[in-house]
Amino acid sequence: MKKIIKNLKFVMEPASIAIVGASATTNKIGNVLVRNFVDGKFKGKLYPINPKYKEILGLKCYPALSAVPGKVECVVIATPAKTVPSIMKECVKKKVGGVIIITSGFEEIGRHDLAKEIRQLAEKNDIPIIGPNCLGIFNPSSKMDTIFLPMYKLGRPGAGNIAFVTQSGAVGSTVTDLAAHYGVGMSKFVSYGNATVIDESDVLEYLTEDEETEIIVLYIEGVADGRRFYETIKKANKKKPVLVLKGGKGKGGQAAAMSHTGNIAGSYLAYQAAFKQAKVTEAEGLHELFEFVKIFNQPKPKGNRVAIVTNGGGVGILTTDGVEKETNLLLAEFSEATKKKISSFMPAYGNIGNPLDLVADSGVDAYSKALDILMNAPEVDILVIVTLLQTPPMDERIIHVLTKASADRRKPIATISIGGAYTEAYRKILESNGVPNYGSPLGAIKAISKLVTYADYYKHLKKTSE
Repeated sequence: MKKIIKNLKFVMEPASIAIVGASATTNKIGNVLVRNFVDGKFKGKLYPINPKYKEILGLKCYPALSAVPGKVECVVIATPAKTVPSIMKECVKKKVGGVIIITSGFEEIGRHDLAKEIRQLAEKNDIPIIGPNCLGIFNPSSKMDTIFLPMYKLGRPGAGNIAFVTQSGAVGSTVTDLAAHYGVGMSKFVSYGNATVIDESDVLEYLTEDEETEIIVLYIEGVADGRRFYETIKKANKKKPVLVLKGGKGKGGQAAAMSHTGNIAGSYLAYQAAFKQAKVTEAEGLHELFEFVKIFNQPKPKGNRVAIVTNGGGVGILTTDGVEKETNLLLAEFSEATKKKISSFMPAYGNIGNPLDLVADSGVDAYSKALDILMNAPEVDILVIVTLLQTPPMDERIIHVLTKASADRRKPIATISIGGAYTEAYRKILESNGVPNYGSPLGAIKAISKLVTYADYYKHLKKTSE
């Protein structure tokens, strides 16, 4: 790993940060940046930089980076583009570890001269630059947060094992807000913008070795070095699953991507072929990307046999249709031993089969017994649990039952709950407890299909390496 990539640690988890362009004016980016570090309780040293002020939010404000005493590991720049090269020269003199340039006004508007100047300074001195034209870094563990959107407008997820890497700040902020809303934890958030120095391949290489990251989620519009990107994403996916969403698939989208970050989006067919060869998991849209993320936090299944448990016959049938539609999934056939155990608690009019319909008048206890039996059934690899929460016997105890099943970790589970405000409240609680929940059968089954595909690939890798 190149030194400049290793030095990404200084922007991911710095012990000291200087914010150039800090402001005392409410709602200015320089003010939001400082406030987020203060409110987020950043544990390191924080140095606002602006010659106009003596103090910002109770912190001493310095006139220039050179006036800051001691070492500064990371510098965040939020000043006009024309001032950035001179600030980068100060960073070189100060021997900073890494730089995040929030400022726009570089490649995306044709200012390649400015971009070239900061690139040369960075590469000569092994200083990784995130940006320009980006949201930067959010790390819940180290409290590193350069997302210049106020916390009351955009939620911050807690610590977790999912790294989200995005070329677009808008896409990144949307996913981050969703993750916070549903209680999905993140290890790292990286919005790299124009990728003037550090690009998606560099970040992927770093995260492949990051011990806090177990799943990598990537949104890209275009890459400068297609061959390196393919080799890097392929290597990363062999170690931990990589989920990707490509923006700029058509001509209009490609033109928009060029004006957005200054990167040429290129032929989508070429990207699609690279994704397939690298065996990464591709999503069709933002919603689907988030659906995939949830199931990939479950353990890898040992096989592809799916058992469905439901208290609503029709939804159970739709879920069964979804399983049969996916060519890599099978509906599990219950053994006689499993059927006998299920019959011990099922009403006489119940149908013991797959899908297992617990009928509408069955309550939480029936779910608990059914899940315990199927978790131990050798003919079942994956559990899909439909819970229509509106039925009278269902109550809040179902959250404990489903959380327990998810925490068992012997088999992956997906839950499906369809409904309005009441159901949505339960869905949010389940998600915050690490239980993947879906608002439709097809969404759940497609996510499971992707997990099975990756699990098969991973098993093949292990066999060939032995």
